[in-house]
Amino acid sequence: MAKNSVCIWYDSGAEEAANFYAKTFPDTRVLAVSRAPSDNPSTPAGAVLTVEFTLMGIACIGLNGGPAFKHSEAFSFQIATDDQAETDRYWDAIVGNGGEESMCGWCKDKWGISWQITPRALSRAMEAGGDPAKRAFEAMMTMKKIDVAAIEAALRG
Repeated sequence: MAKNSVCIWYDSGAEEAANFYAKTFPDTRVLAVSRAPSDNPSTPAGAVLTVEFTLMGIACIGLNGGPAFKHSEAFSFQIATDDQAETDRYWDAIVGNGGEESMCGWCKDKWGISWQITPRALSRAMEAGGDPAKRAFEAMMTMKKIDVAAIEAALRG
């Protein structure tokens, strides 16, 4: 177990989510699954309590805590992509597996976790500043999944 981990609360899908992430993202793997040794108020004996996994190298613990707490965009994973193909692959995996689209490169997976699928071209455009960044930003504001070619065209003017 890592000294510092991100703990993500799931109703009951921590193991399914970790396995999906491991199939979808590089440098991601399920490390350990802990089960309830006996019945407790929210979990029967033998049910998955926690799942230790890495997500693109980040140590995470998935906690099956029940429906008490809900996810929000206040927490998200941001994935920097190198091109449109990589952007499409991650976006389509998340949205196509029961997730939902949002705006400006944001989507949610089927467990309610927010993701920002952010092409490096968009980050470079914002770093450019001035009118080029303004044009790229205005283009982004019309998008759900980021269109790299459209961002690059807006950057060029």
